[in-house]
Amino acid sequence: MSKVRRAVIREWMLLARERRQSSEQAATFATAALQRHALPRSRRAPHAIIMRWLRPRTGRP
Repeated sequence: MSKVRRAVIREWMLLARERRQSSEQAATFATAALQRHALPRSRRAPHAIIMRWLRPRTGRP
């Protein structure tokens, strides 16, 4: 899971600053990331897991 987490965060931070400002942009990115990366089974929804990873980095320079 940590390799997937690192990859998703790296992809997010490589986006232009204007493309990672809002939670709506993060939600769209999370949906697309789920198509590219397989998360292990969990009680939490995969989309919520990725959103938790992205939330502290939303709007960050």
